[in-house]
Amino acid sequence: MSKADKLVLYTRPLCGDCQQAKAYLNDQRIVYEHKNVEDNPTVEAELVSLTGSKIVPAFIFLKRNLLGKQKVEKTFIGFENKRQAIESLLLQFK
Repeated sequence: MSKADKLVLYTRPLCGDCQQAKAYLNDQRIVYEHKNVEDNPTVEAELVSLTGSKIVPAFIFLKRNLLGKQKVEKTFIGFENKRQAIESLLLQFK
């Protein structure tokens, strides 16, 4: 897989898995854009559009195409159950 350009993490404040995901990314000094879907219908609709679900945490890896537009390269819902795959993709952000 080619290198992703950007990571966006969708979370909710009371989600334990979300807090673990954010702590992991911060501990590893991984740059990401955080989007809180709680009380924000626009962000929640964006999450559903990208993943087909309201489940968080959602990791969205974006890649810029030749015309400069970003497209979804890979998505993961959940952290602990997908941790190994997420960690391998995150190596490119270090």
